[in-house]
Amino acid sequence: MGVFSKKQNTEEQTPEVAKVDVQAATKTTKTGEQYALLSKPRVTEKATTLATVQNVYVFDIAPYANKIMIANAVKELYKVTPVKVNIVAIPKKQVFTKRIKGMKGGGKKAYVFLKKGDTIELA
Repeated sequence: MGVFSKKQNTEEQTPEVAKVDVQAATKTTKTGEQYALLSKPRVTEKATTLATVQNVYVFDIAPYANKIMIANAVKELYKVTPVKVNIVAIPKKQVFTKRIKGMKGGGKKAYVFLKKGDTIELA
């Protein structure tokens, strides 16, 4: 009956904690973002041999991309499901041109492994 009673109102609602869906957070839905992740396919002798013999495709990727993002991008763009994705960091290299020192930019590349019957048409 005092002004400062120790009873608390039991009708107060506690705020609900937002649940974060990890797959929804990493999956991008816009096609433009998919193209930004996979900047271009690497067309080299090694990459061509891997594609014909072992069904592995090599792409240059964005520096912030991870394996889940790359797998989702390949699934959206090329309509094939990758079995495995490996990511390799390409280090920067120092080059000399006419006594001028410069840097050759590094980056990241991804090896995308597909099932035996799946293929990707690279234009």
